[in-house]
Amino acid sequence: MKVVIAIDSFKGCMSSVVAGNAAKHGLLSVTDAEASVFPVADGGEGTTRVLTEGLKGNFVSVSVHGPLGKLVEAEYGILPGGNTAVMEMAQASGLTLISEKERDPLNANTAGMGEMILDALSRGVNDFVIGIGGSATTEAGIGMLYALGYRFFDNKGEEVQPYLKYIERIAEIRDDRVPEELENCSFHIACDVTNPLCGENGAVYVYGRQKGVKSEQMAQFDAMLSHFADVTENFTGCDNRNIAGAGAAGGLGFAFSSFMKNVEMLPGIQVVSEAIGLRAAMLNADIVITGEGKIDMQTRNGKVPYGIASMAKQYGCKVLAFGGKVEEGAEESLAPMVDHCYAITPPDMPLDIALREDVASENMKNAVASVFII
Repeated sequence: MKVVIAIDSFKGCMSSVVAGNAAKHGLLSVTDAEASVFPVADGGEGTTRVLTEGLKGNFVSVSVHGPLGKLVEAEYGILPGGNTAVMEMAQASGLTLISEKERDPLNANTAGMGEMILDALSRGVNDFVIGIGGSATTEAGIGMLYALGYRFFDNKGEEVQPYLKYIERIAEIRDDRVPEELENCSFHIACDVTNPLCGENGAVYVYGRQKGVKSEQMAQFDAMLSHFADVTENFTGCDNRNIAGAGAAGGLGFAFSSFMKNVEMLPGIQVVSEAIGLRAAMLNADIVITGEGKIDMQTRNGKVPYGIASMAKQYGCKVLAFGGKVEEGAEESLAPMVDHCYAITPPDMPLDIALREDVASENMKNAVASVFII
């Protein structure tokens, strides 16, 4: 029997790796199964740490320019083999790096994201897994592009700085300073939104307010992004403004899809699964064990366990989900992707005790063992 274990973190309790290893110990205590543990995350905050720690990679810290130009320390991971980097855009250009009063869409840019990529290029990386949620920017990724060597010029041949406030001046794009290595890189972009770049469902109208865009500015800013999309189409020969995810991270999705050669934008769990080899492992698996802290009616709405279960069913695997708590009706809502759900916490155990890592780990071990006892 071959079992793949891919359990999301139990927030405030167990990491993905701790939960997975506990499940494996429980399984092997009562069976002779062949079991593999995979660290999982959804491409959002914490993905870099989960994958780098879980796959025994190395962390890199680099000083880059934050969304408003101040230097910040951004962390990313390089996975074993040295070819793949795992990054979160929010480390360099995230909304959490500035206060609410500092939010300034006209002057915020994604230069730090480009600087992180350049640092990884200098270390021999050519494969990137990048989560792009939580940006402070609305500038279609021109800051990142500028950091990577792209240059922007107005119709008089004068260079234009990479800020939204100047984007309407851009009439020409040049790539003569872009590193040659970039052309051979692959980018796997974890993107859980499907918004286009422009229009009522685009970057400005849907996400601009949280980044400081006022209601009366939305039409103007949307037109600015549309102008850049026109200039980009003239440069690349392709119009990607309406592809799913182009409006993610203030248009950073548009920049990746338009200017990088080898790009795929997929939901976070799919990107992570490909990066760690989870999908390949499911090819020969009989059972997949997944789970999260609380399995409830929201689990099927884009949560990690449901994404894993959906993948597993493509390969005919039986799926078992373990949670600290399983809400009534949750198992029925997850059918047919999940075959059974199990709560690992004894019903009489106080919550403060159950949330201790050592206790939760033991509960996971015992719950899995009880299911597989022959």
